[in-house]
Order: sequence, then structure tokens, then C-alpha cells
Amino acid sequence: MWLGPTSMEAHRADLAAFVDRAKRLDEIAVIRLRTRSSRLLTAWMATGFDVLASRVVVGRVRPEDTTVAVDELARGLSRMDTLGYVNPGFAMDSAWRSALPPESGFVHLDDVPARVMLDLAQQGARLAKEHSSSHGPPASLLDQEVIRVSSANDSVGLPMRCVFALTAMGFLPQSAEAIDDEDIIRVRIMPAWLRLDARFGSVYRRRGSSAVVLR
Repeated sequence: MWLGPTSMEAHRADLAAFVDRAKRLDEIAVIRLRTRSSRLLTAWMATGFDVLASRVVVGRVRPEDTTVAVDELARGLSRMDTLGYVNPGFAMDSAWRSALPPESGFVHLDDVPARVMLDLAQQGARLAKEHSSSHGPPASLLDQEVIRVSSANDSVGLPMRCVFALTAMGFLPQSAEAIDDEDIIRVRIMPAWLRLDARFGSVYRRRGSSAVVLR
């Protein structure tokens, strides 16, 4: 895998932050690296919320679609050479069991202020602390619609699953002081997918069913 050439260290830091968050959620997670264009690649992680998380960075990967262990990728990023080359570890393609959304075709529905989303995340965290068991937050809380976003032609409810995934992956600033007035969460949809774009990454949820689907 190669990152760069401009601001090579910044691209490494962006991907390393994504990988670190993924590792905190699941120490044995796998990361799917997929070429998006001649200059961009997307890193994917299937979170424990039945929500996919992704981050786009400048770089290339060979083969153009490969899955690797999160700890091996983290190790490789910490040892990136001066030319921007990273050893992501052995391919583990059979370990990836989630369908990916298409790269295009999403329609912009509306924007939600990041401060509103942070408030919802904090409220959800308090409820989760009160009602969670050894298996984590109850499904009823995760599936709860916390806000509805509408346009002239469509409407969609945002489940707490997506809010938790945004915060768990660090895509949403963790404090109100760190949020600018211009910070938004962009809501996009297509018939089969809901997509939330934040400052540091995106999360995806299948509409009407789990985001984790066996191929």
C-alpha cells in the first residue's frame, strides 16, 4: 500500500486515526482497503452497531480490493517508509462479510448541525449506561429513531446506531468546544442505504435491514 505523495504524513495520520478507533471497538477487526480512483482509497470497517464506517485518504493499494487485520495494518502504518509505502499485512479477504454500498448514486437529503448530533450522542450514552447489560446497549435503544430528516421528496429517520457509530469512530468531535458553527452531518440516501458524512469520515446503514449482510 502507498500513501502520498503530497502531505504523506498527514494521510498516514488520517488512516492511522481510523485504524486506531476501529481497533478500540474490536481488537480482532478487519479493515477493507479498496481503490476508489487513481489517487484515492477507502478504508472500511464493520462496526459492532451493524453500521459500516469509512474514511477516504490519498493513496493506492494492491490488489485494489483487499482485507487485512486491524493490528497488522496499525503496525504497518507505524513503520511507513520515507517513500510512503506501507506493509498492511497478509490478505484476509474471506474474513470480510459485509456488503458495501455503491460509491455513487446517493441523493443529498438535508444537513444536521454537528452540535445537535453531539447532544443526541450524549443523551444516548447516558441511556446506554443506565440500561446496558454485559452484551452492550439493548437493541431497542440502538434502533430508536432519534431524529427525522426530510426533504420535499423523501424522509428518513436516523437510528441511534448511526449516532453511536459516528462518535465511536471519532468522526464527530467529542465536545461542544471542538465543534465549529459550520460543522454539519450531511444526510444522503438511496433506496437501499442511509449515509451520514461527518468531518472525519462517513457511516452507512442499510435501510430496513442490517448493514452486515453475507455475500
